[in-house]
Amino acid sequence: MLIKRNKGWELPEHMATPEDVFLNRRTFMAGAGATAAGIGLGIAPSSVWAGQDDDPTKDLYPAKRNEKYKIIRPLTPEKVNSTYNNFYEFGSHKSISKAAQALQTRPWEITIDGEVETPFKISIDDLIRKMTLEERLYRLRCVEAWSMTIPWTGFAMRDLVDLAKPLSSAKYVRMETFMNPEVATGQKQGWYPWPYVEGLTMAEATNELTMMVTGAYGKPAAKQFGAPLRLIVPWKYGFKSIKSIVKFTFTSKRPLGMWENIQGREYGFWANVNPKVNHRRWSQASERVLGENKRIPTQLFNGYSEQVADMYKDMGTEKLFY
Repeated sequence: MLIKRNKGWELPEHMATPEDVFLNRRTFMAGAGATAAGIGLGIAPSSVWAGQDDDPTKDLYPAKRNEKYKIIRPLTPEKVNSTYNNFYEFGSHKSISKAAQALQTRPWEITIDGEVETPFKISIDDLIRKMTLEERLYRLRCVEAWSMTIPWTGFAMRDLVDLAKPLSSAKYVRMETFMNPEVATGQKQGWYPWPYVEGLTMAEATNELTMMVTGAYGKPAAKQFGAPLRLIVPWKYGFKSIKSIVKFTFTSKRPLGMWENIQGREYGFWANVNPKVNHRRWSQASERVLGENKRIPTQLFNGYSEQVADMYKDMGTEKLFY
């Protein structure tokens, strides 16, 4: 008798919308009939996808899906995901999608520096074309206790680490977003320590789940998603997944992220999802599923324990889950 055991991040079959309804992007991407289906699924209006048709790498999308990374749970409709976004560079509210269209994502240069064999700069288009893109279905859990499920396109961060050739002394990767307050008016708010900074250990950066995102929903990433390059670490709270990255610095010193800098008692370096450790102002035991009008129990490491738990063994008294 064959007994199917779901992975930790999967949900039982009875809780999921059939896979052919939510997970076949080609159904609503091809032809006029697909357009009608897309409207039914809530595809975002073109006003919040500005610039994607001009993306020099658009020929690479949709990328082949890696079936190793899948979810038995409905995908968040594109309309919901593209109009409910945290991107503090453009405002502290969720309705930043239109404001984010002011961001110019070309030309865009990535700096690799710090403790590497040879520091260098590379254009985003050259970087993307050096990598093999694939689609992965991931869960995203925000520290604010809401969640989404998203079809990201991008490449493994370990491939970027290999390209950077860090020295053995490098223990962390510090990442930094763009700085342009004339375009991103949220950066004029002086009480935030701009630019946005985040960091990972080398083990986290090279974990199989850690992903550099360049697209979503079968096309180049919308600007409000953090185009043209953002991080996804699906077992951590969403604020760790820094957007619109311009610099990777390999270092022996632990980076101080923006939110940890602002309030370290609420937003720590590790930020691993844990339903048993509450935020100082709300419970983390459950999450509000955007687009579905329901709450579900939150899982340790957002359901990805199998892939990541070993990295956090024997950590002593260090607080990992806040």
